Amino acid sequence: MRKLTLILFTALLAFGIESCSFLFGSKKDATVDDIFKQGAIDPNLNPDNIGYVPILPFWSGFSNPVDVYIGYDEMVYVVDDNGLNILDQSGQLFNTIPIPGATDVVQDRRLHTYVTGRVDKIVNGQTYNLAAVYHLSNTASGGTVVFEDTLIQPFADASRNNTSFREADDEQVEFTGLATLADNTLYVSRKGPRNDLASIARPDNTVLFFNEKGENTGYANGLNPVSSSLKSTLDISAIAGFASPPQSLNGISNSADFLICQSKAEAQYKVLWIKQLVDPDVGTEYIENAELVQQDTAKASRFLYEPNRFINPADVYIAPDFSGYIFVVDSQLDSLYQFTRKGYEGVNPPPTSQISKQIIASFGGYGSGPFNFKEPSGICYNRKIVYVADKGNGRIARFKLSTDLE
Repeated sequence: MRKLTLILFTALLAFGIESCSFLFGSKKDATVDDIFKQGAIDPNLNPDNIGYVPILPFWSGFSNPVDVYIGYDEMVYVVDDNGLNILDQSGQLFNTIPIPGATDVVQDRRLHTYVTGRVDKIVNGQTYNLAAVYHLSNTASGGTVVFEDTLIQPFADASRNNTSFREADDEQVEFTGLATLADNTLYVSRKGPRNDLASIARPDNTVLFFNEKGENTGYANGLNPVSSSLKSTLDISAIAGFASPPQSLNGISNSADFLICQSKAEAQYKVLWIKQLVDPDVGTEYIENAELVQQDTAKASRFLYEPNRFINPADVYIAPDFSGYIFVVDSQLDSLYQFTRKGYEGVNPPPTSQISKQIIASFGGYGSGPFNFKEPSGICYNRKIVYVADKGNGRIARFKLSTDLE
C-alpha cells in the first residue's frame, strides 16, 4: 500500500510540474526568460524586484498604432492607419471607424468620443488638407456611429474670425492631443508655424478650449509659444488632464490643470504640469507648477523636471486612482517612464520595506521583446493596467505593477 501511495505521489508531482510548465511557460522559452530577467535590468535601482510585468499576449495586428485609450464606456480605443479601432477588454475588435490622418482619441463623460485627424476643405476655390477634431457619438453601442461635428483649423479658433486664411501656414498646423474635464470641456493641443505674440490671433503653439457644443470658449493664455520655460508650449506633442475613467464612487477630479509634452529640441523640460490660476481681478491664466522644481534627493533619484530627461516624449497620462502616477512614453528613447505627482521617478516602496526612496520602475529600449518598444507613441492607464501603443511593433502592450499582481 505504501509503495502504491509513493507511485501515485510521484505521478501527481510529475503531472504538477508539467501542468505548471503548460500554464506558466517554461524558463527555456525566450519570452519567459526575458520576463524573469526584468528584475535584473538594474538591480541597484530595482532592489526588491518591483517593476512592471507584461500581461501576455500583447494585442497585435494593428497598422502603426499611435494612441490607445480606455473610455468611460469601458471600451478600448486604438488609433492606427485604419482610423479608430474599438475593442472590448479582451482585445476583441468590435468596430473600425475610418478617420483620415487619425492620431489621438479621448472620450468625455457623455460617452462622446473625439479623434484628431485631417480633413480636405475648399477655401477660396482651392482644396487644403487641414487639422480637424472629429466629434462622434454612439461609437460602441452596435448602432450607427453619429458624426456630431468636426472642428476644423483655423475656423474652430474664435480668434481667427477676423483674420484671413493663411493658406500653406494653416495647412501646416496640427492638432496633437486631446483631454476632457469633468464638466466635458474639451482641451485640444495645437502646434504650428505662426507664433507672433503681437498678433490678434492666438499663437499656433497653444491649447484651445471647447464646451460641449463645440464652441471655442478660450485658450491657455499666459503660456510661452516661442522660448523654453516652465510654462512654454514648444511644439506640443500630447496633453493629459486629471479627469479620466473609470467613474469613481468618490467623485472625479475637477482640476482644470493639465500636462503637456513638448517635442521641440530647445525645450529643456519636455513634460510640463500647467496649473490654472483664477484671479478675480486679472481673470484666468495658466502658469507653471514650480513645486516640481523642488527635487528631494533623499526621496528619489530621478525626477520629472530633470533637465533633458526626455528627447521626444510622445504621450503622457495621469492615473486617476489613488496612486496618482504620471506615465510618459518617449518615442525616440523607446521607453516608458513612471513618476509620482510630486515629480519623483519611481513607485512607492512597500510598507514593510526598508527602502526610503522611490523604486524606479521605468523600462524600455529598442526591440520587440516584452520589455522593449519601437517608437511607442501612446499610453493610458486603467484599473492598474498600463497600455502602450507600440507603433513600430504594431501592437498594444499591457503591463501591471508586480506588487499589484494577485
